[in-house]
Amino acid sequence: MIREQVRSAASGVPVLIVGLAGIGASVWLFVASVQRPATPAGIILAVAGVLLSLFVLMGLKIVNPNEARVLQLFGSYRGTIKTPGLRWVPPLMTTRNVSQRIRNFESSHLKVNDLEGNPIEIASVVVWRVVDTAEALFEVDDYNNYVHVQSEAALRNLATSYPYDAHDDQHTSLRGHTAAVAEHLKREIQDRLAKAGVEVLEARISHLAYAPEIAAAMLQRQQAGAIIAARQRIVEGAVGMVEMALTMLSHKGIVSLDEERKAAMVSNLLVVLCGERGAQPIVNTGTIYQ
Repeated sequence: MIREQVRSAASGVPVLIVGLAGIGASVWLFVASVQRPATPAGIILAVAGVLLSLFVLMGLKIVNPNEARVLQLFGSYRGTIKTPGLRWVPPLMTTRNVSQRIRNFESSHLKVNDLEGNPIEIASVVVWRVVDTAEALFEVDDYNNYVHVQSEAALRNLATSYPYDAHDDQHTSLRGHTAAVAEHLKREIQDRLAKAGVEVLEARISHLAYAPEIAAAMLQRQQAGAIIAARQRIVEGAVGMVEMALTMLSHKGIVSLDEERKAAMVSNLLVVLCGERGAQPIVNTGTIYQ
């Protein structure tokens, strides 16, 4: 693999001054040589001076902040210039600009199946930048297109690794564990883009929904699952409250109940605590046995 080699380049300001001075001197020599009597040697020297000065000035390159210049000499990689400003390189070298600014890429809405086989629509936003200019230019054909294709491939693979939703905290889901899913997506994309000299700074899901053809059915399923989970939590709390009530009554000796009365009390408390509507009280004017 071709690795990046940072190269220092000479400042272009002195070269620019010398080149312009050479052109000015050559023009003055040309004008002086064409006056009568004309001097052919002076004319030839003036033309050669102008051509040489222009050839030297061709090596001036401007390097912008967060931008790199990759140098090649007859197809061979010769290093990368990252120091911003006006720089001079040998004129026979060709240069290519590579931006190292942070970029955003938002994938299209992909239709894939989650871990449970449900069709979903998913999209992501990837924040990335080039860190190795040599790998970005010479290891892949087009690193921009490579980032787009590999990011979408990683997103498809991620979607098949998790269910869309889970009703407990023990299973990771796409909707309920966004931080863990985003970290997994970042690692997945980084592993694919490392060979292209690209660093992934952040990757997150920007769109997540069931496919339109099953959206209504899955909404009913989610509602049913939510109701079951809520009922389970209510029953657990009600049982705890009943247990606490019986323990406190027995500990403080407020009332002594036999097993039949305890069962009736537990039944009434569960109806009150687990019912969807408010309980209607019944006043007992006799004893608890009549």
